[in-house]
Amino acid sequence: MVGAVCLGLLTAACGSGSGSGSGGGTLTAYVYGDGAVKVQEAAVAEFNKTSKVKVKLVEVPGDSYQNKLNAVMGSPNAPDLLYNWGGGSIKSFVDAGELLDLTPYLTQDASFKSSFLPSVLAAGALDGKNYGIPMRGMQPVVLFYNKTLFAQNGLQAPTTWAALQTAITTLKAKNITPVALGGADAWTEQMWLEELLDRIAGPTVFQKIAAGDSSAWGDPAVLKAAQIAKQLIDDGAFGKTFTATSYTNNAAPTLLGTGKAAMQLMGTWDYSNQLANHKDFATKDEGWVNFPTVDGGTGDAADVVGNPTNYWSVNAHTKNKDAAIAFLKAMASSDYANKLVANGDVPATTSAKSLLGSSPNPAFAQFQYDMVQKAPSFQLSWDQALPATQATRMTTEIGKLFAGQVSPEQFVTDMKALK
Repeated sequence: MVGAVCLGLLTAACGSGSGSGSGGGTLTAYVYGDGAVKVQEAAVAEFNKTSKVKVKLVEVPGDSYQNKLNAVMGSPNAPDLLYNWGGGSIKSFVDAGELLDLTPYLTQDASFKSSFLPSVLAAGALDGKNYGIPMRGMQPVVLFYNKTLFAQNGLQAPTTWAALQTAITTLKAKNITPVALGGADAWTEQMWLEELLDRIAGPTVFQKIAAGDSSAWGDPAVLKAAQIAKQLIDDGAFGKTFTATSYTNNAAPTLLGTGKAAMQLMGTWDYSNQLANHKDFATKDEGWVNFPTVDGGTGDAADVVGNPTNYWSVNAHTKNKDAAIAFLKAMASSDYANKLVANGDVPATTSAKSLLGSSPNPAFAQFQYDMVQKAPSFQLSWDQALPATQATRMTTEIGKLFAGQVSPEQFVTDMKALK
């Protein structure tokens, strides 16, 4: 683990019982350990300069983060602050009374509340109560593409299904993998179904599913989305080894960054990844568009799927509540927003637009900001919108579909049985 960490994730010293209010102590903060965490490391260092209660940042490896959190929440070893995605990722904690309702703190401090985009702040709420404060950039899913490869092959930006199919056919003929896909991590395959379902039928079908109506998996649009995904696989859109290719070990992004693949459907966080690992590609050759329209679909082409942002939530049992709220308020500062922008992120703050000129790629930053601002719907990633037990089973079924282990029809049957 990197940065200021507790000696072991499950030691009593890391628990919410450590410290004693404003007189001193510690706040343990669990965060998803990835390349973007340096912004949170800097925020912790800055906060600790003046606070009697110090924050200890525990960076949990990304592929085990949610499982680790599920294992410790509700115990004496639970963190005081926890990174999350809102929605289903925290519902069980809210239901168990383990998270602090932040609504009164936002209501009491108008400047704190007004610092964040209302739609993004609302995405961290459950049952009308706020349980999260935005702490990273907005993360819509976009279709990245290699502008140079497209130009060399006479291809247009894939904003329509016809343009995407032409690109797939043309690139395959040149022995270039059309689309990088880290299928060893089924959540990357999920993005294709999320986008396809929205473009085919709009957001209402999954809204029913997220509300607890599992029969909505039987909507004809779900079957059509699965059938189109299978056709892409059969057409070789993702190459022959995508099921053994991982995103989390950087294998899939490297295919795009090194020109071995021409496209990748991924959250906007991947730009920071490319900037860190394939800077020339990120600054010169990388292009981006919203997901293409689908022929005959009724979904709005401006709809967005992905993660509105990530959030800090507070353990309801922390003994350093005032210090925790003070740390959360630092997320609204212009200094913190500027650090996010410098990292290639677009903050979920109302002041973000005025800061985007200092981004490593102002054009990409502006694209993201406008994309989210104009979106009629911003659908939370399925595996974050659903309760954890359902999400795990769902991603398993998606993996089976993409691996050819079940047909689209069987996939629908299996999903309808998801309770």
